[in-house]
Amino acid sequence: MPIKNDKNKEIIPTKGLWAGDPEAPVSLVLYGDYESVECGKVHRVINKLLESHGDKIRFNYRHFPLTQIHQHAHKAAEAAVAAAQEGKFWEMHNLLFAHPHRLGSISLREYAREVGVISKNFLPDLVESKYGWTVRTDLLEGLDKGVRNVPTLFINDREYHGRLSQPELSKAIDEECHGAKRKRA
Repeated sequence: MPIKNDKNKEIIPTKGLWAGDPEAPVSLVLYGDYESVECGKVHRVINKLLESHGDKIRFNYRHFPLTQIHQHAHKAAEAAVAAAQEGKFWEMHNLLFAHPHRLGSISLREYAREVGVISKNFLPDLVESKYGWTVRTDLLEGLDKGVRNVPTLFINDREYHGRLSQPELSKAIDEECHGAKRKRA
């Protein structure tokens, strides 16, 4: 369900933003934080999996900023949501993970320009926390699912407890695909 802002315009939430094949039998949902080194590593693994498992997986990223240890994580997540309003979520998402140590407001504005965000209100919206509730919604939904730390990955709505490496995740995806085929047979 879209969230409405103070001007009654719907805000596009991250829960509806998927990369990969929309008809894929395997859904990956990662709860993460743009300042987390471990999330950055998993981000690179997921990108490789999207390339290698194209039609088998679809991917959704949900915000779970650990604000007690990462002071810029929440604003970075808001910046990604702001970019999503102009169809630039994935571009911004990738850029944020490319620069986890440069997530201050000025850097976020530079990244927005770089990915093609044209809104003149980008920085004022960040300052006013226009997208803060959207990020908080991801966080609360994660808490309801038992997420307590990042990165936390769900494969087809089940929390994955294995190693977040390309070989291990490839194996888990293949097992899910075989399981889906058996259910259809």
